[in-house]
Amino acid sequence: MPAPVVSKTNRSLLMSAVKRIRSQSIFLLVCLITTMPARGQLAHGELRIEVRDPQGSALAATAEIASDINQLHRTIQLGSDGRYAAHGLPFGTYRLTISAPGFSRSTKIMEIRSEAPVQVSVTLSLAAVTTEVEVSDSATIVDPYRTGMQYAIAGRTLSENIAAQPGRNISDLIDELPGWLYEANGVLHPRGSEYDVQYVVDGVPITQNRSPAFAPPLDATEVESMQVRTANYPAEYGRKLGGVVEVSTAKDAPAGLHGNFDAGGGSFSTTTGSAAVSYAQKRNSFSISADAFLTDRYLDPPVLHNFTNRGDSVGFSAFYTRDFSDHDRLHLAVTHTVARFLVPNYLIQENAGQRQDITNSGTDGELYFQHAISSNLLLSISCSVRDEAAELKPNALSTPVIVSQDRGYREGYGRVDLAGHHGRHDWKVGVDTILDPVREKLQYAITDRGQFDPGTQQQFQFSDRRWDVEPSAYLQDHINFGNWNLDAGLRFDHYAFLVHDSAWSPRVGGSRYIAPLKLSVHVSYDRIFQTPALENLLLASSPHLDSLQPFVLRLPVPAAHANYYEAGVTKAFFGTLRLDANIFRRDFKNYSDDDVLLDTGISFPISFARGRIAGEELRLEVPHWGRFSGYVSYANQSGIGRGPVTGGLLLGAEAMSGLTPTRKFAVSQDQRNTARARVRFQALRQVWLAAGGEYGSGLPAESEGVDVNLLLAQYGAAILDRVNLDRGRVRPNFSLDAAAGVDLYHYELRSASFQIQSANLTNRVNVINFASLFSGTAIAPPRSVSARLRLTF
Repeated sequence: MPAPVVSKTNRSLLMSAVKRIRSQSIFLLVCLITTMPARGQLAHGELRIEVRDPQGSALAATAEIASDINQLHRTIQLGSDGRYAAHGLPFGTYRLTISAPGFSRSTKIMEIRSEAPVQVSVTLSLAAVTTEVEVSDSATIVDPYRTGMQYAIAGRTLSENIAAQPGRNISDLIDELPGWLYEANGVLHPRGSEYDVQYVVDGVPITQNRSPAFAPPLDATEVESMQVRTANYPAEYGRKLGGVVEVSTAKDAPAGLHGNFDAGGGSFSTTTGSAAVSYAQKRNSFSISADAFLTDRYLDPPVLHNFTNRGDSVGFSAFYTRDFSDHDRLHLAVTHTVARFLVPNYLIQENAGQRQDITNSGTDGELYFQHAISSNLLLSISCSVRDEAAELKPNALSTPVIVSQDRGYREGYGRVDLAGHHGRHDWKVGVDTILDPVREKLQYAITDRGQFDPGTQQQFQFSDRRWDVEPSAYLQDHINFGNWNLDAGLRFDHYAFLVHDSAWSPRVGGSRYIAPLKLSVHVSYDRIFQTPALENLLLASSPHLDSLQPFVLRLPVPAAHANYYEAGVTKAFFGTLRLDANIFRRDFKNYSDDDVLLDTGISFPISFARGRIAGEELRLEVPHWGRFSGYVSYANQSGIGRGPVTGGLLLGAEAMSGLTPTRKFAVSQDQRNTARARVRFQALRQVWLAAGGEYGSGLPAESEGVDVNLLLAQYGAAILDRVNLDRGRVRPNFSLDAAAGVDLYHYELRSASFQIQSANLTNRVNVINFASLFSGTAIAPPRSVSARLRLTF
């Protein structure tokens, strides 16, 4: 389609947006005045423990809180007042064990279902009197109240993981879950969704792309647990719902001064280090942490030689918590991270001497206040500010184009929540607002005209800034009828950036727990409203791009609307095994994807008329069986997109064919079969061994009209052999890994441990993407070895 026709439509939309931005600013101001900024989303609760002796006096004791389904285990020392408040417990079933010298041990099963604190009072009898009721670990292996699938990552899974490529500790573990896939450069794709991952860090949502090429890495030093969802979303979650990862940092710092130190290194000249110190006394706790790394393999290179792939990062964080009383708590947090790295070259770029430097930086600040109105009613209020920037600087030898960029945003977020428990109901209601000034600058100069279509503009400059305003409100309720459970919620979203849209999103889920069979059956439906990816959205929507080529198609990128369906079962066997089986389907209107501007490497969001993702997922897990633990999983998935293009920028031949309504294609995340497994063996009390493997049937590859000789010259036979050009698919990939660890010293809270891990033991060439539909080419790491020494005190 010729560009002037599209430009006329966009000019009308932009003029409308200018007229409406004032009304949105007024709406935001009213929202902030009438609702106080507030705490973010987090399905976590609090357990308040009180321990006494038979005479009713306070008793110093040790408390252990454990949950197999949440992979969480805490050991807590109660002071002389016999009281403790355990914060940040993911919803679920827990085994609480209280012990003290000279007294019999007490074990109870506790349910955390609401953000309102749960009170428990325990009276320990003298050791001579045996009154203990034995509670087995199987009581926490299946959650009888859940209405959808939810995976937990915590405990040993977090502490024993070493990423082969620094900065991917968190994303590597998420990629091991059924339904999740890596694409180039650590981009996670949940159930076929592109750039729609939302992290919720201690209640504050992060909806922007957090992959290594787009943002500095999340600090894994202080992470205690993660809850991962791909369906059955509570109404409080919105904006990006391909998958939601709830990240909870360590709470309940032990009294006194404590800390930990990690030092590691390995292949690709990698060096890593982190340190954290905490201090807690009475009602105050403070922690500070720092981490850094240096590596020669930061991104996934397009060729085996791994040209220009150096990267480094430095991060800092600090937290302060003050409990004014049993009813009021204040929490402050600040983090700052900078990542600097080079963009890997193709062979022709390396020979030309190209160098492209990228700097990603981020600074976050959060203030949170919590007030327990009563034992069943909790008010949470918070606000946060996030300032992130990305800068690309090339040298003069870059080919086929010299491109530079400077973009960023300063996001203000505010939220208020009221959560309560009454009878069968655990309910929550809240509002939140995002206020986000976005800026983008880009310029390029073509150095090799033969690589571009005739008529392509040789030089180009762009600069723009806009406000993104996204208010929302929600209400949700969990209702328990014995062995039946119902989750129901309703959410309202308004999106006001380059386009304006609003939506009501109902959510509902139900489950039936059959106690004699240790079986839970669940179904859920989610109505989804997803905003477009923010990265380079101003660029793709600018009328300045209408002159880039003779044929340009530029349409405003709309919000996506979708229906998610899921059904599944969770079944316990022998009290030690858990089977999770799910089937799902996702139907999209305005299915989101991404494209690249010419050959600049700058990606931006686009959308297609329809998308359908469907599949099945299985996971058999053994939390612990004697000395063994582990899992095996399998996922089958099919993803089909359909034209026409409904948003974004297309140039040349793509612009002329972009409105073809019958166009169907396999989405770029359409890997049909994925299998993973891991087993861990506690060989001795101080020594553990582990092995794991992963198989993928291969992602789609762009093979239509390719010049095989040109591909051989560009990539080499080793890479081209891993692509089936006739089928248009990357050939299956496989990786075998192994790890071992030893506890060198352990006494109370002081310990020393050493770990070594090797990835891709067979040194197989695994191609992640091969010029796939819109993502380029990327090669997974070869055989590598990493090691780490950890000290705690």
